Amino acid sequence: MADDHSSFTKDLLPKKSPLLLRPIVVLFVMLCGVYMCSVCLKQIRTGTSIRFLSIPEVIQKPCQKPYIEPEETPYVHFPKPTTYSRAECACNPVRYFAIFSMQRSGSGWFETLLNNHTNISSNGEIFSVKVRRSNMSTISETLDRVYNLDWLSSASKNECTAAVGLKWMLNQGLMQNHEQIVEYFNTRGVAAIFLFRRNLLRRLISVLANTYDRDVKLLNGTHKSHVHSHQEAEILAKYKPTINTTLLLADLKQVEDRTAKALQYFNSTRHIILYYEDVVKNRSKLKDVQDFLKVPQRDLKSRQVKIHKGSLSNQVENWGDVQKALNGTHYESFLHSDLRR
Repeated sequence: MADDHSSFTKDLLPKKSPLLLRPIVVLFVMLCGVYMCSVCLKQIRTGTSIRFLSIPEVIQKPCQKPYIEPEETPYVHFPKPTTYSRAECACNPVRYFAIFSMQRSGSGWFETLLNNHTNISSNGEIFSVKVRRSNMSTISETLDRVYNLDWLSSASKNECTAAVGLKWMLNQGLMQNHEQIVEYFNTRGVAAIFLFRRNLLRRLISVLANTYDRDVKLLNGTHKSHVHSHQEAEILAKYKPTINTTLLLADLKQVEDRTAKALQYFNSTRHIILYYEDVVKNRSKLKDVQDFLKVPQRDLKSRQVKIHKGSLSNQVENWGDVQKALNGTHYESFLHSDLRR
């Protein structure tokens, strides 16, 4: 009887069906999978955002400037050209300069020496084009392009530029606008390199010979102010100008006064004064210039060949008249100086 009662009780209790448990297990697994996927996606998004944010931070990170003496700070620049990217050179400091000179004073030869340096770019007589020097506004715009490294010329360097400038003749708007230009130089931290000739008589002979060749074009119908072969130099040197001795003293004094005025006008700028004859005789002067521009020392060379060499008596048609005009004056020393390059 007892066994019958037990059997009856088991029949009344519901049996655990495997069909009922299966969907529960499947649902549980699905929920776990969804949760794990959401966690993984969240981590991926977080990691991606961190990586994307890190790129601009690296690009926009400011340059770690080298130590610069306080007095040098106004002359150290980090230009950002609009025409190209300086890339790895962006953090290299750049110095601004201008060569102040007069025609036939050795400035062309001197500039080729500077451009022989891998880190110096001097862009020639930019203001020989009149429209660029028509007023101070156009002068400033032109200078801005040069010093922002946006002036592209044969002097532009593939290497990191450490000094950039131009050659500026005194008669190319420099003296007429000297007050505004001095202000520009002092505000922008531009340094001046004065290059003149001591022997103004030699300069005058070179000016007259160059003017003659501009009209006659002795080298196969081509005018050349500078040459790179001794043969071409000999051809040009054959011409002997006749000097107007009536105006000679006045002409020499005019050049002398213009030089003195230029030095006076730009005395407040940072500058160095060089003379062509000194650079020719003593190449350590080129080391002084490199020190002035704070660039690494290099052995600078030029392919230019000097045209007028040797005694002046062989370069002037009316040498006797020139001697008479200068003897007894403070220009007499010009008659006897010799120069070789």
